[in-house]
Amino acid sequence: MRKQQPTVDLDEIDFRILDALRNNARLSNKELAAKAGLSPSSCLARVQKLMRLRVIQGFQTEINLEALGIGLQAIISVRFAKHSQAHLKSFYAYIRQLREVLQIFEVTGGNDFLIHVAVANVDHLRDLVVGRLSARPEVAHCETSVVYLSSRQSTLPRYLES
Repeated sequence: MRKQQPTVDLDEIDFRILDALRNNARLSNKELAAKAGLSPSSCLARVQKLMRLRVIQGFQTEINLEALGIGLQAIISVRFAKHSQAHLKSFYAYIRQLREVLQIFEVTGGNDFLIHVAVANVDHLRDLVVGRLSARPEVAHCETSVVYLSSRQSTLPRYLES
């Protein structure tokens, strides 16, 4: 089980920095400082603090999946036949190494995992679900939902105390 990380005290300036980086992680420090309303040196100190506190854990690039021949995305819901820590660990290790997997969510409710995948086409998706996921001994059921559209919020929710 993962331990809950202690909450970090952030102010509105920290959120402006996070929102700006979430929208464009390639901003120069000078551009970021202007968006946050800080001097470049103060902005750099804040970013370094956010990284040290692991609020910022890395920087990612958004990639046009279609340009790579990926024509279809889907969310695959997986339900186990029998639950055990060994099954969870084994299945998680297995799906982590699948090249089609973009994101993995271990969830509560009727399913055990939601797996976001990117594949070339419907045949590729069928081979993944039927040939590789459903064939696993711990899996009782898979249900696939094709993704028509996806988007990511450009700002983070604010849970600052008023």
